Amino acid sequence: MLHKQLTNKIIAAFYKVYNTLGYGFLEKVYENALAHELRQQGLDIRQQMPIKVYYDGQVVGEYVADLCVEGCVIVEIKAAESLCPEHEAQLLNYLRATEIEVGLLCNFGPQPVFARKILTNDRKET
Repeated sequence: MLHKQLTNKIIAAFYKVYNTLGYGFLEKVYENALAHELRQQGLDIRQQMPIKVYYDGQVVGEYVADLCVEGCVIVEIKAAESLCPEHEAQLLNYLRATEIEVGLLCNFGPQPVFARKILTNDRKET
């Protein structure tokens, strides 16, 4: 599995933050806590990473990924009742719009849940 060691560290940090803070905070609180936890482990974290979406060579949209870890894993954070297809589509679109191939969707809802997504660059349209 692509970047398995790194994603396992992120997932462990996700559960540590969840077990400490529990359910009910806004996404930004979890984002900051997870970023702090990962930095404590010596990982390079970029918060609010801008992503430009191109169509026919033109920028047609700009989005922001919650976290980028070590420049190779996008982490999208939710604090929802449950994960839904729209959340997964958002993460896949972030992967499609970047050179990054691995993403984690972390939901700090009533039950901690994560989803790992991989979209290799050879499957992306250029």
